[in-house]
Amino acid sequence: MTGALGGALLGGALVLALAGCSGVPDPASAPASPSAHATPRLPDPSAGFDYQLGGAYPPPTGVQTVARDRTAEPAGAGYDICYVNGFQTQPDASERFAQQHPDLLLQTGDGPLVDPGWPDEYLYDTSTEARRDALAALVGPWIEGCARAGFDAVEIDNFDSYTRSKGALTADDNVALAAAYAAIAHRHGLAIAQKNTADQSERLRGLGYDFAVAESCVVYDECAAYTSVYPVLLDVEYTDELGEGGFSAACAERDERTAMILRDHDLRTPGDTGYAYRACAG
Repeated sequence: MTGALGGALLGGALVLALAGCSGVPDPASAPASPSAHATPRLPDPSAGFDYQLGGAYPPPTGVQTVARDRTAEPAGAGYDICYVNGFQTQPDASERFAQQHPDLLLQTGDGPLVDPGWPDEYLYDTSTEARRDALAALVGPWIEGCARAGFDAVEIDNFDSYTRSKGALTADDNVALAAAYAAIAHRHGLAIAQKNTADQSERLRGLGYDFAVAESCVVYDECAAYTSVYPVLLDVEYTDELGEGGFSAACAERDERTAMILRDHDLRTPGDTGYAYRACAG
């Protein structure tokens, strides 16, 4: 979850190749959304942060940076991050996607290949340029929708799907699609966050990714892999993995680039049994 291929020159070349040769729209020539601007704004790591993928609710006191699913409204607390599943289907859309775009999913003898950790999510097939172009054409409007809704940034989840593909996909396959997503986000004035896959941080940073969103980077000793290349890291730790004592220790050791919170693993909303939220003090 550091690729030596991740220099900025290679990243730029990949983006240009994708934009100019593979059918992915050229960010220099395609029309921009009204919110587009030259340099995407980044979240402030010293500001309060919350991760609300399990459902939207009023942010806790002091929270200014909020991540929500693309189907939710921005929180409007200061900085809004839009979650997009860019390499797998969302559970409520999996069957429909399988019916409409079977050729864009990895297939097995028993149907689409599922994520073993999320058995109602199917893996996109990023193995060819034509499929990547088709996926960018489907996901691109979701990213644009985030911009039009008023989000400041987009986080693209499941970049590491190649690790669950039983050898059908490579990191290079997903990097090529990740480059297209970065171009689309920037064309619409959005910052774009790498989500997890710490060992690919240098490579994705070279492609133009602006900051990182990580889960359990303290537990897996991966935080430095993000902060060594990104100006901002938003880290979500979980109560069933780290616990209160471990979280307090992690808060004391975090660097100035990192905003860190402790949440329940199901990301419940306040009032639900098991809801948990704690932020580092200061």
